[in-house]
Amino acid sequence: MPQIIEFPERYYVGIRATITMTTFGVVADRLGEIFAWLAEQGVAPDGGPFFRFLVIDMEGDLLVEAGVPVAAPMDGEGDIFAGVVPAGRYVTETHVGHPDQLVGVIDAVRGWAAEQGLAFDMTTEADGEHWGSRLEIYKTHPEEQPDMNKWEIEIQFRLA
Repeated sequence: MPQIIEFPERYYVGIRATITMTTFGVVADRLGEIFAWLAEQGVAPDGGPFFRFLVIDMEGDLLVEAGVPVAAPMDGEGDIFAGVVPAGRYVTETHVGHPDQLVGVIDAVRGWAAEQGLAFDMTTEADGEHWGSRLEIYKTHPEEQPDMNKWEIEIQFRLA
């Protein structure tokens, strides 16, 4: 059952890319680069990596950020930028299983929210859904659990 949780602002560093559903690796494969850059800066991650979806057109382009949370604001460098996940009320749901199964979880959360009369921080434009804050947070470290069917992934969608 989804929950509604109030979150404060959360700082992160990330890389942004325009991709398609079939080229997700273009952004996902750069998470290692972000972790290496943080290590060079002497900064430890403050949680698991995530993807922040800014614009979604499932049949076309997606504007997505791969991010790593940090405890305090910091400056970026090159392709790596500093960002803030906005504070607010979020609908959250945790999925244990392969990331490919998230589509069903996301559909269920959206259906639940509609039944509850909740509106997301999202508008529909000609190029797709524009989200104020939509996250997929990876709680499981792939080196500690290589079986993707056992991964824990939390989705968080900010409410309007």
